[in-house]
Amino acid sequence: MFLLQVTNAAVSAAPDSVNAAVNAANQADGGLSLIDLILKGGWIMLPLFILLFVSVYIILERYLTIRKAGGQPESFMNGIRALMVKSDVQGAKLLCAQNPSPLARMVEKGLRRLGLPLTEIEASVENVGKIEIARLEKNINILGIIAGIAPMLGFVGTIIGVIKIFYAINATGDFGIAQIAGGLYTKMVTSAAGLIVGIIAHAGYHWLSILVERMVFRMENSAIEFMDILQDN
Repeated sequence: MFLLQVTNAAVSAAPDSVNAAVNAANQADGGLSLIDLILKGGWIMLPLFILLFVSVYIILERYLTIRKAGGQPESFMNGIRALMVKSDVQGAKLLCAQNPSPLARMVEKGLRRLGLPLTEIEASVENVGKIEIARLEKNINILGIIAGIAPMLGFVGTIIGVIKIFYAINATGDFGIAQIAGGLYTKMVTSAAGLIVGIIAHAGYHWLSILVERMVFRMENSAIEFMDILQDN
């Protein structure tokens, strides 16, 4: 009779324990949102977000600038060649003015130096090309700096998290989940955020550098073609 009562009590208590476990699991799954997780990282997340914003802005701004600067050098140089064959220097200058690109500014500089020795014209074109390349590379080096700083800031967050853990253990005299959870959140969240920002900046730096190198190659080819046009005429 006693065993029967114990069994009935256990069976009646089982649903309650199962429901409690399910509720705890549901709270664990949905209780921590992305915002809450980010806030667990502490104040170190603020400079990381600033670095992320700067990185994304530079990547988008430089990409649009380089893409706009690319234009269509083949059609532009064909137009310059056709005008120079006709000895229409003013028409060639007008075409350069209508094409706001680094290549057009290089050619326009060369056209303004007509009458001088070809070596001086070539030197003028190369100088303008260097200036235009520097404009294309503007702020790209900042991405390289961010790629190095962001993981270091994440490491600072890791150190802060470890300090929190030891402080909590020392304050309570106990070593448990309650003492290490806060520090572990700070440690892991800041480390992950620093690496993510660093990866974005690193990838953006090399991607934009490749785009600039391609643009430089096209500008050099067009400059050589322009000098050939001057020699032929």
